[in-house]
Amino acid sequence: MLSHVTIAVSDFDRARDFYLPLMARLGFDESWLEPGREAAFREPGTSRPLFFLTRPFEGEAQPGNGPMVAFLARDRATVEACFALAMAAGANDEGRPGLRPRYHPDFYGAYFRDPDGNKVCVACHAEES
Repeated sequence: MLSHVTIAVSDFDRARDFYLPLMARLGFDESWLEPGREAAFREPGTSRPLFFLTRPFEGEAQPGNGPMVAFLARDRATVEACFALAMAAGANDEGRPGLRPRYHPDFYGAYFRDPDGNKVCVACHAEES
C-alpha cells in the first residue's frame, strides 16, 4: 500500500542518531544516506516501503498535530525496547507501552515524539506469547 513515509527534521545528524538504534531494534537497515541531508530505512531484502528522514527542501521542519508514523513491531518486548531507546535519546513520552483495547484486544503500543516533535508509535498486533 505504501511507497514511503517521510518526516522532516531540523537537525539531520541529531535525528539520524535518534532513529538509528530504533530502526536497528525493529530490524530495518539504513538503505540510503546523503550525509547531513537525508536517510532512508527499510526491511532487509525489500525495496519498499521506505522510511525517510530529511531536512525540508523548502522552509523549516514543522511537526503536525495528527500526522503520525507507526512502526510494526514483531512482539511486545520490541515495543518496550524501542520506547526505552527513544526515552533515553530524549523523546517526549506520549503514551507508555501497554494494551490499547479500544483499537483491538491485542493492540500493544507506545507513543513518543522525536526531538523535532514528530509523533511516532511502535505497535505490536500479535497476542502475547
